[in-house]
Amino acid sequence: MGKTGYFTHRDCWKHEMGEGHPECPARLDAIEDRLLAAGVGDALDRREAPLAGEADIELAHDRMHVAALRGLSSRLAEEIEAGGPPYAQIDPDTAMNPHTWNAALRAAGAALAATDAILAGELENAFCSVRPPGHHATHDRAMGFCFFNNVAIAAKYALERHGLRRVAVVDFDVHHGNGTEDILSGDERALMVGFFQHPFYPYGGTDHPARNMLNLPVPAYTRGMEIRELIEAHWLPRLHAFRPEMIFVSAGFDAHRDDDLGQLGLTEQDYAWITMRIQEVARRHAGGRIVSCLEGGYHLDALARSVEAHIRVLADL
Repeated sequence: MGKTGYFTHRDCWKHEMGEGHPECPARLDAIEDRLLAAGVGDALDRREAPLAGEADIELAHDRMHVAALRGLSSRLAEEIEAGGPPYAQIDPDTAMNPHTWNAALRAAGAALAATDAILAGELENAFCSVRPPGHHATHDRAMGFCFFNNVAIAAKYALERHGLRRVAVVDFDVHHGNGTEDILSGDERALMVGFFQHPFYPYGGTDHPARNMLNLPVPAYTRGMEIRELIEAHWLPRLHAFRPEMIFVSAGFDAHRDDDLGQLGLTEQDYAWITMRIQEVARRHAGGRIVSCLEGGYHLDALARSVEAHIRVLADL
């Protein structure tokens, strides 16, 4: 089978939103340490994430949204130099520091570079170990720890720049990928499938979704076996019928039973099983082409174990 790429960049460590914030640079350290200790890192084709170009980001985002974040980043740097506060608050949970702009460009750039490398035949699939995450960022708004929607940008890029006819997005974060839905809703070239805890932040995904959205809201304390049954009954028939030419994964690991930011009951074995099902669809219809991007996951040990399980399947280890 083909190679698995691993895209990251040190800029993704420099973005942080204050002491005690769960979406922190230590998340990437935990993943790196686990892959090293498990010997998994040696099997991966490690690549540096480039900076995404603004024209590519604007495939998914409003030009004014991009300009506003760029301007905010510049003003923040000037204010800090003048003795101002070290963060610019976007919403109660989301803030920029002077490094956020570059980190967000790298996170989106990782997804784009992975898409290019896979479609060039250099890799079969890839995991982007990046932050900030993306799936809450809507067409014109940063929110929920997210600034640019890495997966939606890459999905649009595959359609618009590479001419693919059908792409699928799979989102298994504990939170609904409202930003991805906002960007892809009604685009019949894209199919989005997801499950998420409901009712829960961002309190959407259940009101009259478009035909290309398959949202599976589940109550708190749902366990892995129930999720597997829902995937078998709902996701897989739709994915096989759609026959995607490439699959993009919003890989959030905060539905793990150890993660305090959600109340679902998945384990790393469940994430391995979900990844196997995604891989089967990709190999049947898309030449194995998968771009997976890190979203949530805030219990560091559970996150690291789950990412390892996910990558082991992608890399056939």
